[in-house]
Amino acid sequence: MPNLLVKPRTPDADGEVLSVSPESAGWRHVGFKVFKLTPGQSLTRETGDQEVCLVLVTGKADIEAGGQSFADLGERMSVFEGKAPSSVYVPNGETYSVTARTEVELAVCSAPGAGNHPVRLIAPEDVGFEERGSGTNRRLIYNILPETEPADSLLVVEVITPNGNWSSYPPHKHDTDDIPTESSLEETYYHHLNPPQGFAFQRVYTDDRSIDETMAVEDGNCVMVPRGYHPVGAPHGYDLYYLNVMAGPVRQWHFKNDPAHDWIMKK
Repeated sequence: MPNLLVKPRTPDADGEVLSVSPESAGWRHVGFKVFKLTPGQSLTRETGDQEVCLVLVTGKADIEAGGQSFADLGERMSVFEGKAPSSVYVPNGETYSVTARTEVELAVCSAPGAGNHPVRLIAPEDVGFEERGSGTNRRLIYNILPETEPADSLLVVEVITPNGNWSSYPPHKHDTDDIPTESSLEETYYHHLNPPQGFAFQRVYTDDRSIDETMAVEDGNCVMVPRGYHPVGAPHGYDLYYLNVMAGPVRQWHFKNDPAHDWIMKK
C-alpha cells in the first residue's frame, strides 16, 4: 500500500507540483494533478483514454479544448472567497490547452472516459451549492460535477469546513459494490488551509484496520482514499478547503457510515 499522504514539490518545467495516478495509488480509476502556472505560461495535454475536469482552483486563464475557446475564466484568487470555481469538462480523445492570465492553480481531475459527452464549460453559476450538517459538523459544498450532471466516470466536489468543525463525518466509506447501500469509489482529497500555515487531520481506516492511518494535513497536501472510512477535522482558527475527486466502476455515490458512529446522525 503506497503512502496515503502526497505532498507537493517544486514546480517542474510544466508547472506540475503534485501527481496521483492509478499506478502511483495502486488503484484503477482516479487521476489527479495540480499545476501552478505563471502569467503567460501555457499547458497543453491530450486526454487519451481519460475524461478530464479542469478546475481553476485559483487565478484566471484561457482554456481551449475540442475546438472551443473559453476566455478569461476564473473569478477567485483564494478558495476561501465564498465563490465557486470555473471548470471545463473535456472527454477522452481530445486535446486541451490552458494559458494563465494571472498566477494559476489548476487541478486536472481524470478518470476513464468513453467519449459520450462533449466539451463544456462549468461556470460558477452552474455549480450547485448546499450546506450540510449543523453545529460543529457544518460544512459548505460546491458540486462541480455531481452524478446529476453528464460524465462517464468523474465526480468532482469542493468542500469548505469552517475552523473547529468536522466533515466527511460521521466517518463514512464507499468501497463496496452494493448499490444502493454503498458504491465502490476511489477518492482523493486535495487540501488548503486558511491561514496557510495551519494543519488539519484526516484519518483513513477500514473495519479490520488493515488500513488505519491518521495524517496531519498541511496546505497543498493530498490524501488518497483507496477504501475505508475517511473523516476530516479542522482545528480552531484554521478553515479547511478540499477538492474531492471520485470515480469507480459505477458513477453513483452511495456511502455507508461507520456503524460505531452512526448514532451521531440520530441525535
